[in-house]
Amino acid sequence: MPDTQQLNDLTTQVRRDIVRMVHKVNSGHPGGSLGCTEFLVALYNEIMEVDTNFKMDGINEDLFFLSNGHISPVFYSVLARKGYFPVEELNTFRLLDSRLQGHPTTHEGLPGVRIASGSLGQGMSVALGAALAKKLNNDTHTVYSLHGDGELQEGQNWEAIMYAAGNKVDNYIATIDLNGQQIDGATDDVLPMGSIRQKFEAFGWDVMEVEKGNDLEAVIAGLKEAKSRTGKGKPVCILLHTIMGNGVDFMMGTHAWHGKAPNDEQLEKALAQNPETLGDY
Repeated sequence: MPDTQQLNDLTTQVRRDIVRMVHKVNSGHPGGSLGCTEFLVALYNEIMEVDTNFKMDGINEDLFFLSNGHISPVFYSVLARKGYFPVEELNTFRLLDSRLQGHPTTHEGLPGVRIASGSLGQGMSVALGAALAKKLNNDTHTVYSLHGDGELQEGQNWEAIMYAAGNKVDNYIATIDLNGQQIDGATDDVLPMGSIRQKFEAFGWDVMEVEKGNDLEAVIAGLKEAKSRTGKGKPVCILLHTIMGNGVDFMMGTHAWHGKAPNDEQLEKALAQNPETLGDY
């Protein structure tokens, strides 16, 4: 496993990848990507047992499903830096005929991507299917997924949340990115959801919170704690408190950068706040 400094260096480099990717094509979603950087770096480099010799069936390895597929920049960067495909391919983000489309898709055959996502609200249903398949196959590995808090306004989530607890899918950990922002504004302004914790608990889940979702060590500790709660008859939910746009001061804490690319000057400011650590592509 990488040490803490290596993981922090990787986190910084992933942030550089994100802003450079969306700047190049003047398109993409930097805000949520930056906010979830620590989570995905920790998940793929400290927590999950994965095989970068990618096979779609995912047998005998942990699986991850990105439900809020618009934050593809962070997903692509972490996959590339992990070794699923060449880092240089990040240059093709959102270009015609690229495997790195704005939302992850499967028909291009990009290693690491098991579902097309970005039609919000669907990822948990797919992740549950994978978790149940592992149980049927006596595969003891864990299934993980990531969802936006605004995404929970989609009704299909709540059918899946009810199903997961009702069927004791206890090899599954769903993480909710609680940044309080969505494309049209603050989640409380668009559609207040009350206590998400109380809702999951009422549906029968084991719920825990990571208050410092942009602190790498706190995220790793939270994920390890969540893993320790699996296998006990309940699905596990992590409420991950993050800051949208984290790591780039002028993007932080506002929905304005949900789907907006930085201009040339803004890119330089963002890169200056995240010095190169592992080499750009």
